Amino acid sequence: MNHTKLLRLSLSLAAAALCAAQLAADVIETKNGARIVGKVTKIDGGSVVVDTDFAGTLTIKQSEVTAIATDAPVAVRLASGTRIDGKVSGAAGALQVAGADGMITTTVDKVAASWPAGGKDPAIVALQRDWAYETAVDISGKSGNKSQLGTAAHLRATLEGPTDKLVFYTGYDRQVTDGTKSADQFRAGVDYQSNYSGSNSWYVRNEGGFDRIKDIQFYDVAAAGFGYDFVKKPKQTVTGRLGFSYRNENYRNPLTTDVNGAGLDIGLSHSLQLADASLVNRLSFVPSFNDFSNFRAMHESFYEMPFISPTWKLRVGLSNDFNSKPGKGVEKLDTSYFTRLVLNWR
Repeated sequence: MNHTKLLRLSLSLAAAALCAAQLAADVIETKNGARIVGKVTKIDGGSVVVDTDFAGTLTIKQSEVTAIATDAPVAVRLASGTRIDGKVSGAAGALQVAGADGMITTTVDKVAASWPAGGKDPAIVALQRDWAYETAVDISGKSGNKSQLGTAAHLRATLEGPTDKLVFYTGYDRQVTDGTKSADQFRAGVDYQSNYSGSNSWYVRNEGGFDRIKDIQFYDVAAAGFGYDFVKKPKQTVTGRLGFSYRNENYRNPLTTDVNGAGLDIGLSHSLQLADASLVNRLSFVPSFNDFSNFRAMHESFYEMPFISPTWKLRVGLSNDFNSKPGKGVEKLDTSYFTRLVLNWR
């Protein structure tokens, strides 16, 4: 075979491949006569989403679409609740879905949702609760004029649905400076929140543990109340809480008066998603009814960014623990700065 014939054969094969690529694509036609070739990824909320080579992802109003044709089976759910997986074809507003068990003829406006064939209905997925897990560790050290070794480990498990959220968490911090402990704290808690109406919610929570550096042999805070979402967006939330609490703190030193009584529970949390990173702020204020000058305030802020892979993240932040009436010889404010390696999985 000479070079001319070989060139013609190559051009013919390339043209055939191009035609096949064009044929193996979904097609959307609209009322104004536009014909969009690409890949229909989903139909949801009155919009048709199409991935194209020439314009990226396009979102088209479903009311403007007159015809849909797919080159591969997709899952289709009609407004009546009927679901069928199959290839879609049609024209002039009519729609046909050819599945393994037969064909359904309907209209474009009666399609409630569409997603990849064989997948779960997004409406069902949105109602499901899913567990998410997080573990974080940090180790810091120093040698020379001073020796220092600090270790911390934290674990969080979250079960979240569309209207409620259950969180279990625990953590231990230990630090030794020149042979003397400068941090020895353990805590474990549970927090449940249920959004019963729009931005309104109710919650219950309980946290207990010890802090030997602050002379706290055991502490426990149980609280319940109501919350309100001041901001509730896909990438940002600001939630305030107000409720009643019961605070118990037992000190080793007999000269320090134990805390045991009811009070308020005031909280504020903020989370902001920034591309691949996130910013989180949490604040808790628990004053006692019998003495409002006796309170405990806790704060934590951190910035988190991907590290190595999406499941591994680097967290940098600080936390403050303020006790207005601490044990004898203990400072009121304790501030910690941390850099942690975080692993998330489901």
